[in-house]
Amino acid sequence: MYQKFNDFIRDKAKICIIQAENPDGDSLGSAIALDYLLKDKEISLYCPVDIPKYLHYFDDWSRITNEFDFKADGYIIVDTAASILLSKLLDDTAIKNRLYSAPVLVIDHHETADDLDFSHESIIEVRPACAELIYEIAASQNIEITKPAAEAIIQGIMSDTLGLTSASVTARTFEICAELLKHGAVLSELEEKRREFMKKSPRILDYKADLIKRIDYSLDGTLATVHIPWSDIQEYSDEYNPNVLILEELRLVEGVKVAVAIKTYPDGKVTGKIRCNSGVGIAEKIAGYFGGGGHPFAAGFRTYDTNYEEVVRDLVKIVPEFLKEENV
Repeated sequence: MYQKFNDFIRDKAKICIIQAENPDGDSLGSAIALDYLLKDKEISLYCPVDIPKYLHYFDDWSRITNEFDFKADGYIIVDTAASILLSKLLDDTAIKNRLYSAPVLVIDHHETADDLDFSHESIIEVRPACAELIYEIAASQNIEITKPAAEAIIQGIMSDTLGLTSASVTARTFEICAELLKHGAVLSELEEKRREFMKKSPRILDYKADLIKRIDYSLDGTLATVHIPWSDIQEYSDEYNPNVLILEELRLVEGVKVAVAIKTYPDGKVTGKIRCNSGVGIAEKIAGYFGGGGHPFAAGFRTYDTNYEEVVRDLVKIVPEFLKEENV
């Protein structure tokens, strides 16, 4: 299966690595790792939105650009095979035409079905992180894994597994991390760098306190939601992602099984980030109801022409059904 990777890159001198419009530590680590691994290629790194400041602890995050490379010989999409997460690209006629006419390889680790309707090759395996899959591809194809590549991969894995604590982590995940340490990654140094960028200003800490006060509880306290309106996004997102501020706090409330941070935009767009507590693996099902996807314990969605109250009403309706299906 991984031979597809070598077959794809073999005749291409210039490759563009694409992240979806919801960049996270895993997509960023995967993209940067490929940049390091394909050192004999000319690589451009594209994301349709700015990389959030809380991810600036990654070396070379600034290599990511919003300028699409129309002259690349091929395109590699990492960490998604869902069209909804590539809507900004596909809504741009010029980019859409390029993806429909050029060679494309998709590398993803989600259970969500591949619904991309343009021609493409794919390497899709359900794993804790896309970065883990990137490592397996590189190792199987005898691609040299340098220290920078090892660092980007392990940061991607650590990000998507909550520091190797998520339910999706396997023995192989730990084995890969041990191998990455042998390639030069130093976890203590990377964690120190991450913690430095996770520090909050007093203003952001005050905002976090305000978010906590806004939490709504439904279904006898098993569902916790919080509304992040456009005014908050405008004021605070450039400094700190509100989702990152509040989601773990939501999950840590006694009795909460499902936590959802919901952002609303003036154009009618609504996005949701979902986290489920241990033993409640329904996040992907909830996201799927709204047209999104992800993992059993962490997922996301985007929908249109609705509002916070309507989304919460839908959540109150579907969450008990999914909990019942899982016997939770």
